[in-house]
Amino acid sequence: MEFNVGIIRVLTTDNKEILNAHGNIIEKYFPNLRIESKCIPSQYEGIHGQETKAIAIPKIIELAKEFKNKDAIIVSCADDPGVEELKKIYDIPIIGAGTAVTMLCTGKDQKVGVLGITKDIPEPYSKNLGPRAVNLGLPDKVSSTLDLMTEEGFESCIKKGEELKAEGVDSIALACTGCSTVGLASKLEKHLGIPVLDPVICEGLITYYELIRRV
Repeated sequence: MEFNVGIIRVLTTDNKEILNAHGNIIEKYFPNLRIESKCIPSQYEGIHGQETKAIAIPKIIELAKEFKNKDAIIVSCADDPGVEELKKIYDIPIIGAGTAVTMLCTGKDQKVGVLGITKDIPEPYSKNLGPRAVNLGLPDKVSSTLDLMTEEGFESCIKKGEELKAEGVDSIALACTGCSTVGLASKLEKHLGIPVLDPVICEGLITYYELIRRV
């Protein structure tokens, strides 16, 4: 059985490869999900703090109208902007990347390193992980999702992962879906030897589960 899913990207882009990157990842691992991706307007650095999140939420709610006939909607952002609002409007699964990641951080006594693009960790991570979350701040030279696409920004994320491992974390939860775009999780996991959760794969998995349990 196939399901039709809409992905809302919070990074404005005209680049089709970047726009469809998250959908392509999900379709690779969950071939029963057929993805259509759209991005909100005028946010060329995406969401990287409370101000940009607040600006994005009404845009996300408006864009979701184009996906009202889908089987599910994914807001592909670790801060889950607009997710709670959309759940009140639509009777279909509404999945945010941040909650999806934290749902898969198993082990109540395990410490989880949070690695993202904001000084403070996104709300779903602090809310759902509580004291298990370990935050060592931003990687150097990284302040938006665009910085993850540079060699310098990518290497800074690797270094921050090393710092988190040195703090004794049992796993790392990536806190920006842009990390998925650049394939950070698999490279970081091989480098560190501990689990690293990819937010786009996590949102795909939770979406698939929410859909099949309703059949």
